[in-house]
Amino acid sequence: MRALIADDDPVAAVAVSRSMSNWGFETTIVHDGLAAWDHLNSDHPPSLAVIDWEMPGLEGPELCKRVRSVDARAHLYIVLLTARNSSTDLIAGLDAGADDYLIKPVDLNELRARIQVGVRVVSLQARLAEKVAELQSSLDNVRQLRGLLPICAYCKRIRDDGNYWQRVEVYVSEHTDATFTHGICPSCLEEAKAQLKS
Repeated sequence: MRALIADDDPVAAVAVSRSMSNWGFETTIVHDGLAAWDHLNSDHPPSLAVIDWEMPGLEGPELCKRVRSVDARAHLYIVLLTARNSSTDLIAGLDAGADDYLIKPVDLNELRARIQVGVRVVSLQARLAEKVAELQSSLDNVRQLRGLLPICAYCKRIRDDGNYWQRVEVYVSEHTDATFTHGICPSCLEEAKAQLKS
């Protein structure tokens, strides 16, 4: 998983980056808020960001607000780092859009534990997005069957989009998850018996 570390303190940024690399992350370091925004707003943003509160260009809370204003970045898990330790600051950071908040100097074991929470959240979001896509695909197929279906008045075959005529059960099977079993209804059974007798 890719992660961004944004901190104007090079020593702190490298320490966090090395630890996260040891935990299996591919990390990128930037040293100001505008560079962090450019990275997070790129075509291939990371899934997780560890950002400092006080940075030149754009501070951490403002960066959080920008990220949260873009729907395509809603999945991003943000951990805000700061030396500020009042409950007012904690609330302000979380209200700005941070998912978690750590006070400097950072305890790397605590950071690892909180990052693991972020990984679980990001993984759950990814699985949920896959399920939503599957449901949307199924819904699209169901919608196709709600439209006007050209059906032959004699043989009851349906014309598909390629102008081919198919049996109803073949068409429905291809456009839904439905499967068919075959039997004979009572009225058809009586007709079949009558034909056999004659």
